[in-house]
Amino acid sequence: MDYPKYFSSKNSLRLFGLEQNFNFLSSLYLKDKLPKILMLSGSKGTGKSTLINHFLFSIFDEQNYNKKIYTLSDSSSLYKKFEDGIFQNILYLKGSDYKSLKVDDIRNLKSIISKSSMINKDRFVILDDIELFNINSLNALLKVIEEPSKRDYYVLINNKTKPILDTIKSRSLEVKIILNEKKRIKIIKELIKSYNIKVILDPESSKLTPGNFLKFNYVLDEYDISQTNNFTDNLSKLLNLHKKNKDILFIDVIFYLSDIYFKNLKDQNILKNDKIFELKSFVSGNLNKYLALNLNQNSLINAINNKLNYG
Repeated sequence: MDYPKYFSSKNSLRLFGLEQNFNFLSSLYLKDKLPKILMLSGSKGTGKSTLINHFLFSIFDEQNYNKKIYTLSDSSSLYKKFEDGIFQNILYLKGSDYKSLKVDDIRNLKSIISKSSMINKDRFVILDDIELFNINSLNALLKVIEEPSKRDYYVLINNKTKPILDTIKSRSLEVKIILNEKKRIKIIKELIKSYNIKVILDPESSKLTPGNFLKFNYVLDEYDISQTNNFTDNLSKLLNLHKKNKDILFIDVIFYLSDIYFKNLKDQNILKNDKIFELKSFVSGNLNKYLALNLNQNSLINAINNKLNYG
């Protein structure tokens, strides 16, 4: 499925709102104090991947990276190679691909990394969505990163959607990326302006991270989904989109709309809190079972519809 270019952090030529974090990492690197195993932790969509990408741009293409305004020139020869995943000094593995990722893929890193770089600079191995790697892959990864070579750095991006192994955490220096409310809204508004985005969601009341705001806003606009629509109608449409596109994004939007739906019930005093909690738990529990056990979609929709209408 073709999404807008701004969906991928690799396409972001400008860094929004994380300038201090960038300066911190750059300072450590220039002083030769950057940890060999670095973990960036924070909610999905806070800009961790974009931050690392810009940090790497500044290292490998100093001439085309402007550290004053934190932008990379689109004429950069590195940019195209980086976008296509063929720049030899930057290796990417994504935990979101964990179903097809085998232990051997991690083990093979050792032989890949042992080969000399194409350019005489450091090598960075980026492990995105580290919490999604399966247990066998993580155990194999531990053996790879136990003794990093002088010129190799590992960056682990932790979106905190699941707990990760303590042994992984203990081997890395963790940097937490946290956006306060003022910065969150400021970044979203800058992104809206930069990409000329039609605004469907309210940046303030949505409480979404900048990355999730962009993606959820796009889904609602592209597929004519409104928060005021019947919840089970939205549920049915989004489940069909998930089935067709095999993209967890549509499930994430369902959970977001579920939160909005039950918040409105609470704000309007339509039901008591314990009943709202019961219904919300039923919806989220059955959605998780649907994903884990590949349950029948119509049965799921009917069960949720009956529960919401008849309790």
